[in-house]
Amino acid sequence: MPIINYETLNTSTDVTTTRTLLHEVIPLTGTIVSGTYKDGGGGSDYSPTNIKNYSHGMFQSVYDYPYLSSSANHIFDITMGYSSLSPLSASTSTQNSKKINMYNQMAQVLLGFSGSSGKAETFESDLNYADNTAENKMDSCYFLNFSRLIMKDQVKKGTFSMTVSTGAWGTAEPDSTAIGYAAFPDGAMITLTDVSASAIGGTAETQAGEYGVLYHTLNGTPIDDKQSGATGGGVGLVFYQAGVVVLSSSIWDSRATSGDGSGTFWKRPSGHGMPVQGITGAFTGSSMSGACDALRHRVANVSFNNTTEINSTIYFCRVPHNKYNYSANPSYISSSKIVVKSEATDSPISYITTIGLYNNSLELLAVAKLSEPLRKDPTNEITLRVRLDY
Repeated sequence: MPIINYETLNTSTDVTTTRTLLHEVIPLTGTIVSGTYKDGGGGSDYSPTNIKNYSHGMFQSVYDYPYLSSSANHIFDITMGYSSLSPLSASTSTQNSKKINMYNQMAQVLLGFSGSSGKAETFESDLNYADNTAENKMDSCYFLNFSRLIMKDQVKKGTFSMTVSTGAWGTAEPDSTAIGYAAFPDGAMITLTDVSASAIGGTAETQAGEYGVLYHTLNGTPIDDKQSGATGGGVGLVFYQAGVVVLSSSIWDSRATSGDGSGTFWKRPSGHGMPVQGITGAFTGSSMSGACDALRHRVANVSFNNTTEINSTIYFCRVPHNKYNYSANPSYISSSKIVVKSEATDSPISYITTIGLYNNSLELLAVAKLSEPLRKDPTNEITLRVRLDY
């Protein structure tokens, strides 16, 4: 058994930690979200095979490929709901209790509970969700929950962008074989961004992590209306660590109004049996899955940068000049002589190939290999930098 000498690492001088953030751009086009894959049966263009609905009907999952395929990747889940204090809440509303439960669940997870009332906080389109300002309340919302696969550890602040249509399909109906793309002849395309989140003070902290406010523009110009007026009010939120986007239904309230003023929100081409329906009707008269379909078919694109956090511990393994000049390898000795020495007076030589990291019980925890053997003799000292990522 060869004798192994150990060097003790000084935690104050020989060990340090570092963190590296890696980002990649994630582009999600509207065609993937709402129209690329169809079931191909009976002209049912509104049953894409990459959208998975569930028997409970409380949310639907979006995949980048038909979800029954082993190649499919989960992109995000989409659902909706409203507060019990919302004007939309009524016993006559379809799935009323489920929509209230979904809103409360998202509020509890993302915002927590109010200290005074003990109830879940209400979403607000600003950075002070607990100030109870009535005009900033978002009591009826869509929720997009992005999968860990694409958001990694978090969404990078200031990079989120989402373009949606606020209008209805006009009389010029799109080709029924290409339904699901964001081509709305009479609808305004608005882009929601969190560009202000990258500035100092541009985010707020909750129990679910940081969040920023989504503001919108119309054809590149900031909108000056009740949703985002001169004070720069928002129309949604993005929770960076949780990977959740909250969209206020008020985005659709003030545009594309029908004759009754309800706001035309959802219209299928003739032959599909779906009448014109306003945003209020979509939230109260449609199932949760149906309301989610309405949003999906209005998504032009979504893009953001994800973040992968790599934490590292760096060990500086120091090899003094008077140590590790001999090898414990049996091949180092031949006929009781050191094979690397020609004369007895020659300096010993060894070659470092491996570093082992041990715990206090001398149990091997990690092994680092050098790309090539490193010569060591009494005339030099070596410091080897070992990086352990996790």
